[in-house]
Amino acid sequence: MTPSMTGLVLTYNGGRLLTESLASLSFCDHLVVVDSNSSDDTVAIAGKAGATVVQRAWNGPADQFAFALRYIDENCPADWIVSLDQDEICTPALRESILRAVRAERSADFAGFYIPRRSWYYDRFLTHSGWYPDYLLRCFRRGRMRVDVSGAHYSFHPLGETEKLAGDILHYPYSGFREHLDKINSYAQQGADALAAKGEKGGLVQGLLHGFGRFIRIYLLKRGFLDGKAGFINAAHGAFYAFLKYVRIGEGPWGKPYNHQ
Repeated sequence: MTPSMTGLVLTYNGGRLLTESLASLSFCDHLVVVDSNSSDDTVAIAGKAGATVVQRAWNGPADQFAFALRYIDENCPADWIVSLDQDEICTPALRESILRAVRAERSADFAGFYIPRRSWYYDRFLTHSGWYPDYLLRCFRRGRMRVDVSGAHYSFHPLGETEKLAGDILHYPYSGFREHLDKINSYAQQGADALAAKGEKGGLVQGLLHGFGRFIRIYLLKRGFLDGKAGFINAAHGAFYAFLKYVRIGEGPWGKPYNHQ
């Protein structure tokens, strides 16, 4: 029998690329969108694509994925789940690679498959800078995956044997510099809070050292210079993120309690 597949996308105001993202999962038997009460046209787009839409308030990635996987188990159980973010697209080459893998005789031996992700930044897909290949567990057997959370980021971890597939997920994470800087600001604050909770020391010197070190790592060690102008801008933003994260640890009272003369 051909294994059944469910495509899963978590959304929040994801109308920018959701039509393309869901269309790229059309090879799945079911599409499930778990939406965090979007205020744009996300829900309408998902409905038009034939997806089952469930709305639920966001309480962090692990909790939302746990809910989504329970929903799939109870309402449209499938042998395999293919998960994309709302700004990602499954390429035709990857689609064929997934179908071959899950239909193969040994597919029952695998908990999941790692897939390379190619991300667009500024004016190109980055092929260096530590951004590619960015292997992610995005095709997994139902019940054989867990979600781990670290600060603002989450990752899937297999409960069993895995293999790497050919073909890329195309990722368009930012619509412009403003969106990237908004995310840098948010991630830096979450990172600073996490470091402070561990008792790490911050400040200006630590911020400068970590910022400089991150730029060197991205631009030179990870060969970001081969990504042209986009590589330099990305490395500069990476350095700024590291600087903000460490300078914000114990950042001071900022004039509080407002009784200074």
